[in-house]
Amino acid sequence: MLRTTFGGIRNLIGRLVHGMPGHRRTRDNGGGGMILGPVSYLDCIVFCIFLAPQLIWNVGLLPTIKCMLEALPFVLCKIPIQFIYERWLSSSDKSPFVRMASPFEDFVIRCVRYAFANIPPKIGRVFFSKRVALPFLKFRMLRHGYLRSPMHWREHVTANFRGIWVIKDPLATPDFVLYYAHGGGFSMGSAYFYLEFLLSWASLLSSSGFKNPAIFALDYTLVPDASYPTQIQEAIEGYRYVLKVARDPAIVCVSGDSAGATLILSLLLHLSCKDASAKRYGVGLPMPGLAVLISPWTTLVSSRHTNTTSDYLNAEQLSTYGKQFAGNKIKWSDPLVSPGCCHDAAWWRRASPSNGIFITYGEEEVLSPEIHDLIARLNEAGLRVGSEVEPGGIHAWPVASLFLSTAREKRLKGVNGLTMEIRKRLSTSDAAKPR
Repeated sequence: MLRTTFGGIRNLIGRLVHGMPGHRRTRDNGGGGMILGPVSYLDCIVFCIFLAPQLIWNVGLLPTIKCMLEALPFVLCKIPIQFIYERWLSSSDKSPFVRMASPFEDFVIRCVRYAFANIPPKIGRVFFSKRVALPFLKFRMLRHGYLRSPMHWREHVTANFRGIWVIKDPLATPDFVLYYAHGGGFSMGSAYFYLEFLLSWASLLSSSGFKNPAIFALDYTLVPDASYPTQIQEAIEGYRYVLKVARDPAIVCVSGDSAGATLILSLLLHLSCKDASAKRYGVGLPMPGLAVLISPWTTLVSSRHTNTTSDYLNAEQLSTYGKQFAGNKIKWSDPLVSPGCCHDAAWWRRASPSNGIFITYGEEEVLSPEIHDLIARLNEAGLRVGSEVEPGGIHAWPVASLFLSTAREKRLKGVNGLTMEIRKRLSTSDAAKPR
């Protein structure tokens, strides 16, 4: 038992050393793209260095110190005790996720679980902001030997929406466009925090056979700066832009994780809404060729959202974020704002992309029951819907594992699966034909 415990601690220390300059660093060119190695403890330290001044500047010195002091008992006592006991001293109290996770994955998810439940969104959103995420990505690129990204990317800002455009060859027309909305409970997150994930995905799409894949990541307005319908209006304007660039809706795949996947489902329902009494946006725009969703937050507020021992989401906080997103002008149970509340089979058939919908989620996540119900409802409506459940998996694991997992196969499993699904579904459509 002690040998196992000390071996695990040694592996944790090794994770820090592996990330230090001078030691072996791995990278994957990904067919002209860029896939960096896993996040190390050194990366975590550098991230905190970038984070600290931004917290003081955006939140204030005293609120930052207060948050740190409140977190100290958890960081110094609760995490280490629970971590060592559950991983190496207990054989029966391990959650499904702990059984499959590495020590590093387990440790980080415990920290995220505390943060989601206890740290105010105004502090949490700084973690994912451009001024922290972008220099952190540049540091990771330098650590892996990149002075610049092999995959072209640029910001796109208009009066109605903004985002990040990623493309293999900016001078050529894309033969596939992924329209992505990030997660974060509508209160946190940014396209910049997801940029490394999207650059990696673009690399895999290129390797899978697309000649010039592109991704547009929407950077929508967060709560409480604005609530619904601001986000869906931005999503529709972003989609309109993507259609203009793609020139063919059949080569467009709409995608997102968590709250971003909610926004994508809401987008599909808005595009296909026929209720004259509803406030409709985007009616008349063509449907995309495919939808690929990661852990969609299908129903904003639900009694079926219950905390699990594995997942980092907190059901009570989810409910709060959901009601804040809906705002005071619309019911949080309205299908246009909470897609899981749509029980109209005909509406879902109209909302379905030409090549259907694919959903991946974790068996252990808080949102699992509602996701399962939506998939069953779509199947009953006769849609071409596919799904994959990760055994022991937690929320948005295809995104998180890219950063946290060590083995290349495990890191890329989720994104590779989504890429293969895209290729399989679009290969039978006109999108696969030479243009």
